[in-house]
Amino acid sequence: MLTLTDTASVLIKNLTDQTASDEAGLRISAAEGTPNLTVDVTASPEPNDTVVEHTGARVFLEETAAAALDDKELDAQVDEAGAIRFAINDQS
Repeated sequence: MLTLTDTASVLIKNLTDQTASDEAGLRISAAEGTPNLTVDVTASPEPNDTVVEHTGARVFLEETAAAALDDKELDAQVDEAGAIRFAINDQS
């Protein structure tokens, strides 16, 4: 199952705390027919999403994305312009 670094958890929690929903999380979905992933902040998971939680951060994985990220780790950084950049790495 996808794991989250502490840095990714803090940044995801900061993003989702800006929503009106206590159930909010970062949703990762696979674009059909491509290897691309889409990331959005959503109020709650979809019915078939896998939910990953780490230190208060919630990530919702659409079925295809969950399979693709099963052995991965999600990391994040803030660049000089203040934009959050996510990275997917192999689990250590």
